[in-house]
Amino acid sequence: MLKIGLGSPQYGLFTDPATISGFAAEVETIGYDSLWVGDRALVPTQPRDPYPGGGPVPDEYRAFLDPIATLSFLAHATSRLRLGTSTLNAPFYSPLLLARSLTTVDILSGGRLDIGFGLGWSSDEYEAIGVPWPGRGARMEEILDVLDHVWSGTEAEHKGELWTIPSAHIETLPVQRPRPPVLLGGFTPATLERIGRRADGWAGVALPVPQLAYVISQIRQSAEANGRDPDALRTVVRVNPVVTAEDAPSEAVPHRGTVVQVSDHLLAAHAAGADEVLIDLQQTARDADELTDLAHRFHEHLRKG
Repeated sequence: MLKIGLGSPQYGLFTDPATISGFAAEVETIGYDSLWVGDRALVPTQPRDPYPGGGPVPDEYRAFLDPIATLSFLAHATSRLRLGTSTLNAPFYSPLLLARSLTTVDILSGGRLDIGFGLGWSSDEYEAIGVPWPGRGARMEEILDVLDHVWSGTEAEHKGELWTIPSAHIETLPVQRPRPPVLLGGFTPATLERIGRRADGWAGVALPVPQLAYVISQIRQSAEANGRDPDALRTVVRVNPVVTAEDAPSEAVPHRGTVVQVSDHLLAAHAAGADEVLIDLQQTARDADELTDLAHRFHEHLRKG
């Protein structure tokens, strides 16, 4: 059965605590499976890198709450929903402190954390944070190594190219063992190989169905080549709906065309191998009431399909 998730209120118009907690409680009642947060440190006025979604960086990203703090807030506001990151730019963070933060969320949520890691797309953010842009793939590999060591439950010790952790006792461990699920985002051959080799799945986006099927096949091939069960890996497909041409300002049911077209595409993605879909409505809705209304309509349409 297709699992359905939503982007949690976190940025743009939707940073009010009452909006976040109220929306989380409502979508849990509706029957959604998960809520997800993203990771944005700044929006450069003159970006050096193209925005992956095409066009300019969305204005909504100019106000963006911290993802880990938002997840902790959501852990308190919900009781059943899975809580995930789509995606957390792992190279921005010290892996030891990242392990502590993610462990805290998993504990506070009672073991409901899904971790989606990405490399990000903005060299401006890397520069502002003080992390080298070159070598970020190797940095991701070592971050994953550190997390595995810290979460092993034995004495944590790591000696790598970037970080050295002395033998130490770290007994604050995630509820989920041996770790919360780790999904990786990206499209490069190196990323797809890494997913099949050591991750629990792909934090993807709603590509055209043939491209989506190809990416999933590459991940499965990597898993098989590394002696892993490809059927054990998850694919979570994300979409940030934009208003379609059918959605005229005067239409009786706002965003009808968007709901239908996006839902139909996500159902096709499910048929192509996606296990879960994630809909971020913060660039579609114009206020908190419309955000909730769209959540109702997307869930109804996807469940009908």
